[in-house]
Amino acid sequence: MDPRDTPGYRLHRALSNLNSIDTEQLDSPDQERIEKATMLLEQVGLLSQPGASAEANVTVDS
Repeated sequence: MDPRDTPGYRLHRALSNLNSIDTEQLDSPDQERIEKATMLLEQVGLLSQPGASAEANVTVDS
């Protein structure tokens, strides 16, 4: 089975790519965008794992 077919692969790759960016060389607005995108992807990762949101005490704002 190709690992790219597993659930969460693209999410993991996007998060990995964001974490590999050297944010110290970016402007402040870009640093904030990277931080926010990383935070959102981590939250999505928590929500996409069965039972993980209950363990992490995650709430969803609507």
